Amino acid sequence: MVITGIGTVTNIGPDAASTWESMREGRSGISQIESAEFDRYEYTWRVTIAGQVKGWDPCEQGGFDRRDVRRFDRCTMLGLSAAAQAVEDSGIDFSKEIPDRCGVIVGSGIGGIGTIEEMLKVLIERGPDRISPHTVPRLMVNATAGNVSIRYGLRGPSSAHATACASSGHAFGDAMNYLRKGEADVMVVGGCEAAVTPLCIGAFSTMRALSARNDEPERASRPFDKGRDGFVLAEGAGFFVIETLEHAKARGAKIYGELMGYGNSSDAAHITAPDEQGRGAISSMNKAMADGGVNLADIDYINAHGTSTAIGDEAEVAAVLSVFGDHARKSADGKLLMSSTKSMHGHALGASGAVEMLACINAVRMGVIPPTINLDDPDDGFDIDLVAHEARERPVRYAMNNTFGFGGHNVTLIVGRYTD
Repeated sequence: MVITGIGTVTNIGPDAASTWESMREGRSGISQIESAEFDRYEYTWRVTIAGQVKGWDPCEQGGFDRRDVRRFDRCTMLGLSAAAQAVEDSGIDFSKEIPDRCGVIVGSGIGGIGTIEEMLKVLIERGPDRISPHTVPRLMVNATAGNVSIRYGLRGPSSAHATACASSGHAFGDAMNYLRKGEADVMVVGGCEAAVTPLCIGAFSTMRALSARNDEPERASRPFDKGRDGFVLAEGAGFFVIETLEHAKARGAKIYGELMGYGNSSDAAHITAPDEQGRGAISSMNKAMADGGVNLADIDYINAHGTSTAIGDEAEVAAVLSVFGDHARKSADGKLLMSSTKSMHGHALGASGAVEMLACINAVRMGVIPPTINLDDPDDGFDIDLVAHEARERPVRYAMNNTFGFGGHNVTLIVGRYTD
């Protein structure tokens, strides 16, 4: 399977090119929350920062009309915009494809939470008869997948994943399997999230999951650093067009890279905390390498899940060291590099795996590994080169993408350099 189109909408760039440039340059997209929905509550918010996609108007930048804005949740609009970028980038004309052999799979951890909050307010203040008739199709987690298939006439495999932060990783895995089994030629796959809302900020805050470094938003997301105090909630979308190699070559498509392996597992440990020994993560990484026929010594870069939580970062580092041994150990001159781009764009929950796939595929294509910014003082025992502060240039044969979610869901994807 090969990647032929890429599109993103993030807090560090309105498209794939600008998002990658920000990743490469180590720019943060974390800032103070700007939202009338937050302003209406006269509370003292413990957390006032997030990775909002600012300056993105659905009509002006997203190409939607006012009717669309009434029909779609922000999550779906971000997703549709990124999907349109990916389709345009791929150069594919779906009107010339067999509809039943083209599909779409989308991951989102929460879906249309903004619509739920908005319509609950309408219910309380104005009564049930004033609730929008678009409420259900706006809030559904599968709304983006359905609307992408409608827009492009894709009648092949179609579904949506809601496995928390692993959602878009699972979407990739399913799409890969449909292509492998010969049930599709082309799949549009990705993830979207728009959960920077009062309820979500409040809920994650009361869990003490979020960073409260409100005075230094750009320094708040600091994976693997001793000073980390939680993740930074973000919104955004990442979408890709993936195809069988034969189909891509037949239509003369440009090819960004190859999707090699997919592994998934469950911790079966705790509903929010990872297995402390990283056993689920160990399993998903080993499964992905076995699936792709890739040896551990061939992995040059890992885009870590790296959320900036104390227990999450510890478990992931332990898992990586367990799997890769001296290949990963900095003290043993290991060659493996690992970074977390969440240090720049924050944690977009179900969209994170798709957004971070951009980092992996460009590391393979360009030989540039994006940094972990804000890594001033690595935690004790984190014996891995975590690419602190600045990007690193180095040839990358294979890159690994880890996404781990609440519920104990673990997904690992592997991408490789394409050579004709």
